[in-house]
Amino acid sequence: MHNVYTVAQVNSYIKNMFTQDFMLQSIFVRGEVSNCKYHSSGHIYFTLKDEKGTIACVMFAGNRSGLKFRLEEGQQIVAGGTIDVYERDGKYQLYAKQIVLDGAGVLNERFERLKRELLERGMFAPEYKQPIPKYIRTLGVVTAPTGAAVRDIINIATRRNPYIQIILYPAIVQGEMAAQSIVQGIRALELRNVDTIIVGRGGGSLEDLWAFNEEIVAQAVFDCSIPIISAVGHETDTTICDYVADLRAPTPSAAAELAVYDFQTLEERLKDYASRLNGGIAYHLERKRGLLQSYKMQLGYLSPVNQIREKRTYAMNLEESLQEIMNRIITRKRHELEIYIEKIKGLSPLDKLNQGFSHTSVRDGETVTKIGQVKQGELISVYVSDGKIEAVVEKTQQLNW
Repeated sequence: MHNVYTVAQVNSYIKNMFTQDFMLQSIFVRGEVSNCKYHSSGHIYFTLKDEKGTIACVMFAGNRSGLKFRLEEGQQIVAGGTIDVYERDGKYQLYAKQIVLDGAGVLNERFERLKRELLERGMFAPEYKQPIPKYIRTLGVVTAPTGAAVRDIINIATRRNPYIQIILYPAIVQGEMAAQSIVQGIRALELRNVDTIIVGRGGGSLEDLWAFNEEIVAQAVFDCSIPIISAVGHETDTTICDYVADLRAPTPSAAAELAVYDFQTLEERLKDYASRLNGGIAYHLERKRGLLQSYKMQLGYLSPVNQIREKRTYAMNLEESLQEIMNRIITRKRHELEIYIEKIKGLSPLDKLNQGFSHTSVRDGETVTKIGQVKQGELISVYVSDGKIEAVVEKTQQLNW
């Protein structure tokens, strides 16, 4: 009877055979993901299949740090690892240590890896972005010489400003030589010292746009001293060039609108400014004329001739006032004088004499007012209105009036 082996022995033998096969210890398998399950332990169990077969796969939790995306049904992937036998079940499976997306998925992974790297290097930082000049005279364009993108840029740019100068660098924008051609175009236009550069192309697949995701293109855009507008693909397309550029435009047409100021709008604005400026100048001139007229009047008022005229008029007014005051004073004094004259007349001896009274005085001139002042036989003088009478006192008589 032949040798008889246990199931465990057979499984162990087969496992040893797998272990000794060098190719199975480091193998990459391409296929579509199915039956994907994330276990609570952190392990991922799934199946890879193609048109002719399937293979069971597992990725242990310790290897998941290298997985940059979530594994889902239907994804096309490339799994790298070891094919070995699970002795207990007698089944072989792929023990995956790394997984990448196949085709576009690989490109996506490369895109994300370069994006993270450039982000860490600060090439997306806002402080490095240059402002796009508002009014430009020369526009540099790096794109294919034929196609909708360059036609849209030229048509829109010249419509917005018919005086704009457009310098086109006919670059290769797809294929192996595209990245280097784009870099050369950026550097050539920088040497021409244009005001702004548009780098872009029309839409396409990720593979078609891949040149704008190359590191050398990103570095050329970052190093360029001229402001760059990135206009790659359609609005939904995003490239590394978009992140590094000073400004991203959703389409080449939009890039032309962002780069070139609308000349008609500028003309209308300048006309408005001119109108407002002329109105302001007219207002200020009128105001200054008014001030000048006011200063002229003030100067005329303050001039020496006018001052002399004013002082002369003032002096004449003072003279008239003084004359009027003097006349009033003289009139008042005359009236007072007449009153005093009348009073004096009432007290004048001559007036009394004219009224029939007389004045008697003794020899020494003393006025006689009482009989006791004279003696009998004494010579006295009696003054009347027209002269003096010399008389001798013969007799005195006391009267009781």
